[in-house]
Amino acid sequence: MNPATIEQHRRPPSALAFMTRALLRFPRLPVRPKFPLLVERWTGVRIGGSHEASFHQATGRDARCVLYPHVLGFRLQMALLTHPAFPLPIWNALQTRNRLVRHTPLDHGSEYDFETGIGGHREVEKGIEVDLHTRLVSGDRCDWESTITYFYRGRFGPAEVNCPQPALPDLSAAVEVAKFQTPGSGRWAFGGLTGDYNGIHLWRCYARRFGFPTAFMHPQRAAGLCLDRLGQLGGEPGTLILWIKGPVFYDADAILIALRKPDALDFGLSLAGDARHALMGSWSIAA
Repeated sequence: MNPATIEQHRRPPSALAFMTRALLRFPRLPVRPKFPLLVERWTGVRIGGSHEASFHQATGRDARCVLYPHVLGFRLQMALLTHPAFPLPIWNALQTRNRLVRHTPLDHGSEYDFETGIGGHREVEKGIEVDLHTRLVSGDRCDWESTITYFYRGRFGPAEVNCPQPALPDLSAAVEVAKFQTPGSGRWAFGGLTGDYNGIHLWRCYARRFGFPTAFMHPQRAAGLCLDRLGQLGGEPGTLILWIKGPVFYDADAILIALRKPDALDFGLSLAGDARHALMGSWSIAA
């Protein structure tokens, strides 16, 4: 087995660097992509400061939110997906599923290391799925980790038969929790938090080129708005699974429904006039 290629960062990976790499990639999908051992590592990470304050302004949540490390470390995923050795162009990637696990509340006084690598891939109907696995560790202690699934549409081979997927939550008995209008501002600011400056989150004309009627929010921001209205305030250990089903547009009327259970909370976000859920989630408290 070839040794891993490791990119070391003492600061958040530069958006200018990885967005430039993305622009230089020719958007051709290989028939049989081969995934090398790639690792993006950011050391000396501190929790808090202006990044947490900006996250709170955008979502109403702080570093206790299980989403926060995902937003803080998202630049590592951008750096990996645009790495010259990664076989698929980032412009064909569609983030479809998040699994975020909080093992213990984050410590503002600790120094952390972030590490993101390729967790696996599988051929599915109409394309291929690639998992990126991220861990946030302090010494030998892992406080948080995630598996983020990206889908690439194309012909890569026959779909794998035994390919288990987490089941979507049953929201048939869910009740309405909130109606609200999604924000229209803060597009560039949230792009700065994640390093994701994809034009579909910024400009209507650009989003229309890809078949969307207008620009739409980063899915992490939409999920944060849901958690804020669901009252997920604590830092208890647990797992959040998100299914990103469609765009959540800016300045849109949104409807949030939820089903509370003794040890779990399932929810769905839809836009007015559309019965389909744009975002679905399931939060479960650790046993």
